[in-house]
Amino acid sequence: MASKGVARFKDRLAVCGWSLQAPDPATLTERMTAAGFRRVQLDLDCFREQPQVWDSAPDLFAKSGIVAVSGMFRTVGEDYSTLESIRRTGGIVPDETWERNLANAEVTARNAERLGLRFVMFHAGFLPHDPAAPEFGKLADRVRQIARLFAARGITLGCETGQETAAALRTFLEHLGEPNVAVNFDPANMLLYGNGDPVAAVREVGRWIRGVHMKDAAVTKVPGTWGTELAVGRGQVDWPAFLAALDEAGFDGWMCFEREAGDRRVEDLREGREFIERLLAA
Repeated sequence: MASKGVARFKDRLAVCGWSLQAPDPATLTERMTAAGFRRVQLDLDCFREQPQVWDSAPDLFAKSGIVAVSGMFRTVGEDYSTLESIRRTGGIVPDETWERNLANAEVTARNAERLGLRFVMFHAGFLPHDPAAPEFGKLADRVRQIARLFAARGITLGCETGQETAAALRTFLEHLGEPNVAVNFDPANMLLYGNGDPVAAVREVGRWIRGVHMKDAAVTKVPGTWGTELAVGRGQVDWPAFLAALDEAGFDGWMCFEREAGDRRVEDLREGREFIERLLAA
């Protein structure tokens, strides 16, 4: 049976807009409605790269009863083809893309403020595990610069989980000490990257969690390769235990359903939402 605390999550469900692969706000609205969502985490790259298409989104959302609850942005040059390629190219780690990423983050912070968002997440990249390593200090300085762009506009910056263990992420956040840097927790990423049990990880970093991606996965059977992303309820995330851990951590942010694979995005997202809603109502 769902606890009284967990049941409150039924009002915190949203969808990741990019999962619906919509080329414009009208299509996004249609696909959200088909999947049964009224709240969305926006892909803010669209507003930076295609303002002529996406600047109309707030008016359309208001007319359609859609509420934008948070945002996401990507970094330049990411290559997700293998675990090794994303380790090299992911986030703000590579020197060759740093200046472009910083400039993009500045535009994104302005757009997020204009859209009324108070939480924006991104992948920082693979965090070094050793605080004494030169790469640790360099990445901390870069995250700090981006975080302060968002802090100046009253926005919390969420670092997505998965590319490091929960213990390494906690060490990094404690060292960083930026009050507006938080965690966007993705349980599937912990499994996809092979970085530990999502429930145990929530207990490790729970006080920093301000956003959640509702995504599922199965761990790989071939070490050094990706796990398999699946629709929520079809993978190896222990959803009752995960929700209970979030409740114990006092989580009160948005829980955004994400689907990044397959050709049944609307159906998979709707199925996942219905699965979670049944758990919350049990």
